[in-house]
Amino acid sequence: MDHLRNFCIIAHIDHGKSTLADRLLIRTGTLNERDFQDQVLDNMELERERGITIKSHAIQMLHEYKGRQYTLNLIDTPGHVDFSYEVSRSIAACEGALLIVDATQGIQAQTISNLYQAIDHDLEIIPILNKMDMDSAMPEDVKDQIVDLIGCDREEIIEASGKTGLGVDEILEAIIEHIPAPTGDTGAPLQALIFDSVFNSYRGIFAYFRIFNGSIRKGEHVKFMATGKEYHADEIGVLKLGTEPKEEMAAGDVGYIISGIKTSSEVKVGDTITHVDRPSDRTIAGFEDVKPMVFAGIYPVDADDYEDLRASIEKLQLNDASLTFVPESSAALGFGFRCGFLGLLHMEIIQERLDREFNMDVITTVPNVSFKVATTKEEMVEVHNPSGLPVATAIDHIEEPYITAQVISKAEYVGSIMKLCLDKRGTLKNQVYLTSNRVELSFEMPLAEIVFDFYDKLKSISKGYASFDYHPHGYRKADLVKLDILLNGEMVDALSTLIHRSNAYDFGRRICVKLKELIPRQQYEVAIQAAIGAKVIARETVKAVRKDVTAKCYGGDITRKRKLLEKQKKGKKRMRQVGNIEVPQSAFLAVLKLD
Repeated sequence: MDHLRNFCIIAHIDHGKSTLADRLLIRTGTLNERDFQDQVLDNMELERERGITIKSHAIQMLHEYKGRQYTLNLIDTPGHVDFSYEVSRSIAACEGALLIVDATQGIQAQTISNLYQAIDHDLEIIPILNKMDMDSAMPEDVKDQIVDLIGCDREEIIEASGKTGLGVDEILEAIIEHIPAPTGDTGAPLQALIFDSVFNSYRGIFAYFRIFNGSIRKGEHVKFMATGKEYHADEIGVLKLGTEPKEEMAAGDVGYIISGIKTSSEVKVGDTITHVDRPSDRTIAGFEDVKPMVFAGIYPVDADDYEDLRASIEKLQLNDASLTFVPESSAALGFGFRCGFLGLLHMEIIQERLDREFNMDVITTVPNVSFKVATTKEEMVEVHNPSGLPVATAIDHIEEPYITAQVISKAEYVGSIMKLCLDKRGTLKNQVYLTSNRVELSFEMPLAEIVFDFYDKLKSISKGYASFDYHPHGYRKADLVKLDILLNGEMVDALSTLIHRSNAYDFGRRICVKLKELIPRQQYEVAIQAAIGAKVIARETVKAVRKDVTAKCYGGDITRKRKLLEKQKKGKKRMRQVGNIEVPQSAFLAVLKLD
């Protein structure tokens, strides 16, 4: 075991961790020049297109140092705040972390957040200054920031460049010298933590694990402790660029197990694998359940695809354990699922993956957060969907989730960032100057306000410099109202939102104007109304398409024309009673994109 090293890479978005991981793979010979492509570990088409890491990837490297062969298990992690759950799982499976900071940008919010997670797990931190080959690098300033943050010596910070390969040997040396070898008892009962899983349509589910105690051989009878299910280990092995089968694996190893599991609900990320004949008495601790932040309904465009959609979401959940879903139905959209996401980017990525990997056409409703409703009977009800709200007379008060947000930015953007946060009902808690030109602002604000467009606006007012990170901070009482959209007096439940009273009038008016543009004209007038309870706060009318019924009347008495017009009026009235208005898909999307 003293030849083993398990480590992960933590960094903010776009600080070059995937490029540096490529360099480590080439230097250790895991990857030859022929197979090389940029960001080789980002193997999802979507990751390469957007230039972000969405999934953690594990890979094993062999490296010779001072005449001894070492096995290095690297887990590459995402940098975006919406995928912080992936990072927490990788950290649970490692003993050390490479902290990568971009020499041109300095320390950003997500770096700090991931770093604290690593320190909580007692990981050994190796600080690395990346992108040293850039003309705009500020090594001395950024080194000061790193020293302030983790209290290391300046000499310990390794200068590197993923593009040119500078400093790669020093990084490998530091991994072997500083990161401790895994501890564990190979003679104890088997304890292995599942930190990820993927679905393969031929072989079932591959579960990725890290062994903490004991050993496992191919063909042995194992049990998954959380689900209580038993399997035979058909194949075990390590993860290189592909999978590499092994006969036996022991404490400290990272690898995969295939046991012919076909149903995704039987594999839980964070579960412990043990032997059936000699089970461990406890599961591995330190693995928390994920708390979704944003909820949205996902419905199939074609109602017949409901079962296919369920199967697709289950397979996605295997690969992304932070996705949660429960079935729900809507009068406007039929049957679908209420899904929980970690943020808006996460929601967008899931929608894209459903489309690309499973060919599912879906409609997504307006995203919202979960609220707690105190009823007049002194009960607390958790509501994920505005249509699940109790009747207004039964509500005592509504509480909404708050977050503590940290924004790190250049000093010149402080004024506009403060204005943005105060407009979003935030309160400024703290303001710290990290250097003469960089400032960290702490706010408390409602989660519902950042769900829509906060991140985009923050990036545009700070010209892309501000970085943002947040943590849940409990629930608080709020003056919220349910805003309903009515078409000809019929409520469209998929467009309902829970919104702060001060924003309701403006938002209601804008939705009505938007829907007026999008709903096609009918043979009768269509009234679009926004209402709070029984009170209508905004209205727009889509005018009727009318036929000129008096065209064939020429001359004669006026009563002939009036008779025809009255007849038309009756027909329109009857039509309005039986008429049914289809809300086009573009209307749901337009509400999402309301500025």
